[in-house]
Amino acid sequence: MTNASTLENMSPELLRVVERAQQEPEGRFHSLAHLIDVPALERAYHRSRKDAAVGVDGVTKEQYGQDLEQNLRDLHERMKAKRYRHQPIRRVHIPKEGGKTRPIGISAFEDKLVQDALREVLGAIYEQDFLDCSYGFRPKRSPHDAIRTLDRIVHRGEVSWILEADIVSFFDSLDRKKLKEMLEVRVADGSLLRLIGKCLHVGVLDGVELSTLETGTAQGSVLSPLLGNVYLHYVLDLWFEQEVKPRLRGRATLIRYADDFIIGFEQEDDARRVMEVLGKRLERFGLTLHPDKTRLLPFRRPPAEQKSGKGPATFDFLGFTFYWARSRKGRWGMFCKTRSASLRRAIRSVYGWCRRYRHLPVAVQHKALTRRIQGHFNYFAVSGNFRSLLLVLEQAKRSWYKWLCRRSQRKRLTWERFADLLRDFPLPLPRIMVRIWGS
Repeated sequence: MTNASTLENMSPELLRVVERAQQEPEGRFHSLAHLIDVPALERAYHRSRKDAAVGVDGVTKEQYGQDLEQNLRDLHERMKAKRYRHQPIRRVHIPKEGGKTRPIGISAFEDKLVQDALREVLGAIYEQDFLDCSYGFRPKRSPHDAIRTLDRIVHRGEVSWILEADIVSFFDSLDRKKLKEMLEVRVADGSLLRLIGKCLHVGVLDGVELSTLETGTAQGSVLSPLLGNVYLHYVLDLWFEQEVKPRLRGRATLIRYADDFIIGFEQEDDARRVMEVLGKRLERFGLTLHPDKTRLLPFRRPPAEQKSGKGPATFDFLGFTFYWARSRKGRWGMFCKTRSASLRRAIRSVYGWCRRYRHLPVAVQHKALTRRIQGHFNYFAVSGNFRSLLLVLEQAKRSWYKWLCRRSQRKRLTWERFADLLRDFPLPLPRIMVRIWGS
């Protein structure tokens, strides 16, 4: 359901869409395109980030806003007259583990407004349809909420086996024809569907090479997360809830954040049966499970008489590694720590920043480093993960010290002088900011 704070920001027309979507879960909407009017585009403008990367047009939010009213009226007129054309998406490559990269699509500013206005209209419908197992890119839902759900089912004894799944290049593999069929279950407005098609069937500019892709939706697009949620709502969530769970002997819970998901099982034979059919189900919709990153593992609570060591296995989810260990009171419990790959990425990111910007004034460096470290803490500062946070802070200090030393050979920076500098420019101290266990 859409929460109250989200409803407050909606137009009266969108509120009526929400109300009807709730009352008629099987209903189809024939008139939606008129909701993407100038006020809707203006709301999208105010939601956009002022520091976002620019697309092929090179236009920033500030530049577009210099004549905002006229620009929005002109955009709306072109949409009404069917003269609006989505510009090519600029592709950039973000480094990943193992020397690989993640392609991110950056739309032109005007196209971002259209995508966000579309997202608002579609969200008014689909937020009423999405199941509780879905946490990604939804109002008032976060990765921490998904982890809290995992904690509850584990400590209620509902999990003895975990199916850890990874879909290969989900956003690039999504079948557009099947997505259109899914959207038509609820949306019968041809004008709105054509507008969504314009946002999907666009060229991709990678350097100087322009190409047109036949499948997928660009990662980085404002609209892509919602479309991805719609796709997996039909492919995975409804299938698991309506077809799989009724056939199982024990309890089972799906927890999904965008295309990242796990399934907890009470019974081993249930887990193995679902593992066997899951890949076939996804293949019907053009999706493939990663053979090395998809696995079934035991995750039952260790016996009380086991005095030392850890549980039977560990698994990764949403940047954390989950494992069984004894608490300070001697009880077995599930804990988590920052995943090794996430930890290495954070440390390398700070090191690289210190190296590239070592010649900036110390005050400027301090402000930027504080923002980066605090951003890491905001996500990973969950119950029981203090040691990983401390490691990031210590490595950040070492990186900053090393590259400040390279600034000048005449006046060497000693550790004592660096300690004095840290008193004037302190870095954020790690502290637990998100309570997970038992919440």
